[in-house]
Amino acid sequence: MKGLDTNVLVRYLVQDDPAQSKQAGEIIEGATASGEKLFLCSIVLCELVWVLESAYGVAKDELLDALEKILMATQFAIENRACAWAAWTDFRASKADFSDCLVGRLNRASGCSETFSFDRATGILETFVVLGRSHSPPPKVGA
Repeated sequence: MKGLDTNVLVRYLVQDDPAQSKQAGEIIEGATASGEKLFLCSIVLCELVWVLESAYGVAKDELLDALEKILMATQFAIENRACAWAAWTDFRASKADFSDCLVGRLNRASGCSETFSFDRATGILETFVVLGRSHSPPPKVGA
């Protein structure tokens, strides 16, 4: 198995650099044709969403569609696919960033009962507890 970096996946999806897009296509389509899996780690998924949003202005509906196709694609081996799917569901239902959604799900899968954040957008997510911005002491961690 071989892994893909975010920039290869971006070139394949947006086709904005002819030479690099061609190389990315050859790798991804070649792996598909030979039945080889290409590994996508969680960081690549987070970076992909961030790059498509910030650099290419891709709307959330299109991001959800792209992520869904990637998560369903049999040629990709996704790091913790179940958490990525749960994060996709959270992302669809909230204003939180995909990366926050994935952090919450990965932390839950690793045994965390909750994840603390100051980001109010994570407040709707069952995996997060949003901390106030006051100077009150934080919740106790541990016993």
